[in-house]
Amino acid sequence: MPAFQIVIAGSVAYAIAHYLLGHAVPLLAVTVTISSLGFARDARPLRVLESAVGIVIGIALSELLLLLVGHGLWQIALVLLVTLLVARLLSSSNAFAVAAGVQSMLVMLLPVPAGGPFVRSVDGLIGGAVALIVTALLPRDPRRMAKHDAARLFATITESLSSLVTALDHADEPAAEHALERLRGTQPIIDEWRASLDSAASISRISPFLRRHGPELDAQRRVLVGMDLATRNLRVISRRIDFLVRDGVRRPVMASLITSLSTSVNLLGQSLDDPLLADTVRVGLVAVAERLRPDLVARGAPVTESVVVLMLRPLLVDLLTAADMPEAKARAILPEV
Repeated sequence: MPAFQIVIAGSVAYAIAHYLLGHAVPLLAVTVTISSLGFARDARPLRVLESAVGIVIGIALSELLLLLVGHGLWQIALVLLVTLLVARLLSSSNAFAVAAGVQSMLVMLLPVPAGGPFVRSVDGLIGGAVALIVTALLPRDPRRMAKHDAARLFATITESLSSLVTALDHADEPAAEHALERLRGTQPIIDEWRASLDSAASISRISPFLRRHGPELDAQRRVLVGMDLATRNLRVISRRIDFLVRDGVRRPVMASLITSLSTSVNLLGQSLDDPLLADTVRVGLVAVAERLRPDLVARGAPVTESVVVLMLRPLLVDLLTAADMPEAKARAILPEV
């Protein structure tokens, strides 16, 4: 879809500049369109607008400097330096600065077109405007990317929970270490999911074709917020379990608790595609929450085991809120300790 979107936008920008305005070689109309859209994960209209405006400013600045200092080696160096510095001032994106620098060099190295130097600035404006319009009328569907990121996170967490079950059931220290290592690598996945979801929400607000998906995206954002907090808690719990199993003692009761938790987390991930599963998720999590009493799970065990059970309680609250239960109600479900 991004390739299709870029091709359509580039062709439209060329047609407007060449056939409607009579520009012989509207190169910058096409290149600005390509640079503004790109293949970035972040396809938000605001990002497209920022890219287009920044690149057009670079083109106009280059054309102005060209009029003032003319052609030549040192002039090229000066224009490139000024353009890169202005681009870095406008945006922290490396790709943005490079795109602006490339456009400025096209201005400096190509012959001045008929109609005056600022014709290329007009072409740039056309390219930027078309890129923004195409973003709204022929949008990418970033929901697919967001769901892909969500699936990656849930797969990683489910695998980690499975390793924790093995670690507790068999006093398997390598399994605990594997779980901890996998969980430590989840933050980039969460960040990518958030970026994809922000992009999807922004596009759905301006696109008449995706606006109906707003409630679905809101539900996914609720799950994201809850899973972000739950994953942070799970990293700490995994670290504690990694330390706990080093004594070589099997803990089947606690392993059973984590197994039930893993089943509910897996269903929570599936609920993004099938919202009807949310009720089942809440029922399963409530059943786990009601067992979170140290005197039931770790009766007569050292205090280190009781600590793990207590650490699972805020994790359950995060998961219940992700499953659309009010936080106050989720906290009230937890048994007294």
